[in-house]
Amino acid sequence: MADRFDQHAVRHRMKLLSDDGDTTLYENREKVDCPACGEPFSRLLLTERRAHSFDVDGAGRLCVVHEDERLVVCLHRP
Repeated sequence: MADRFDQHAVRHRMKLLSDDGDTTLYENREKVDCPACGEPFSRLLLTERRAHSFDVDGAGRLCVVHEDERLVVCLHRP
């Protein structure tokens, strides 16, 4: 797997849901693979914040990748 998840390379396969400058949330529309487990995810959160809290309804699996300056979180819904 790559050292850094390149959301720009797969941007056309995802829908941008929100972006506040520090945190970006995408919906995976075309089975982009998770950088942690290699399976398609439902939602992708990229954050440069030091701390983040999550509300996950009907939780599936969360995969987390810590990169140098950001956290990559993928939600896999059942």
